[in-house]
Amino acid sequence: MTAITPRKPYPTDMSDEAWEWIAPLLAQRAGPGRKRTVDIREVANAIFYLDKTGCQWEMLPHDFPDYRHVNYYYREWTRRGIWDLVLERLREFARVIAGKQPEPSAAVMDSQSVKTTGNGEARGYDAGKQVKGRKRHIVVDTLGFLLIVLVTSASVQDRDGGVELCDRVQQRFATIKKIWADSSYRGELVEYVHLWCRFILEIVKRPTEQRGFQIQPKRWIVERSFGWLNPFRRLSKDYENTVESSEAMIKIATIHCMLRRIVPALYVF
Repeated sequence: MTAITPRKPYPTDMSDEAWEWIAPLLAQRAGPGRKRTVDIREVANAIFYLDKTGCQWEMLPHDFPDYRHVNYYYREWTRRGIWDLVLERLREFARVIAGKQPEPSAAVMDSQSVKTTGNGEARGYDAGKQVKGRKRHIVVDTLGFLLIVLVTSASVQDRDGGVELCDRVQQRFATIKKIWADSSYRGELVEYVHLWCRFILEIVKRPTEQRGFQIQPKRWIVERSFGWLNPFRRLSKDYENTVESSEAMIKIATIHCMLRRIVPALYVF
């Protein structure tokens, strides 16, 4: 019998050390039912490959599991909130490595409008950025690690998306005492946070004497976080039919970035 030759690794493949971090969270739940016959590590590698290269599901290389299996597990893990669990575990450890407490006490919020393709849900026009598509609202900690992501129609104003973001922060992160944001969040949102939230929303204003581009305190952190997503071609536009899938692709990209920080040997060349 001819032995099966292992496939040649892709740059997006996880090392053994990286896989150890997330394998327990992707393991099959105990109980009756059909046992898995697909290699879950290869499924995860295929999802990372798709997010980084921007290929279509049907275009996944044939040395990965069948794309229908990969897509099934992607949707199942998205539905069950697995990406959130992985993000939480990696973020807490990455913060400890950086000398921080596991849970953040401050954060930064911002949004990014991107074009969409196809006829998926929640599409609109951002008149300010002149972009037709969707808007990515995110909250990150002071290290730039993702805390909350919300995808809406691009027509949703920052202050309206900010209400949902602040509500989610209020529910999930009891330790946060302050959030910084730019001037697009001023006004009603500041009053809303003052009345209903335990933290402070501080607007970072551009100095009146400023001429040309200058890095603004705290705001650069979240801009850098958006920059970390740029190498992931699946995020160059919003290709997803649902906002749930859009949010999942952002979480997966963030997981990949955080694994690189925690396990320097993540990529196998």
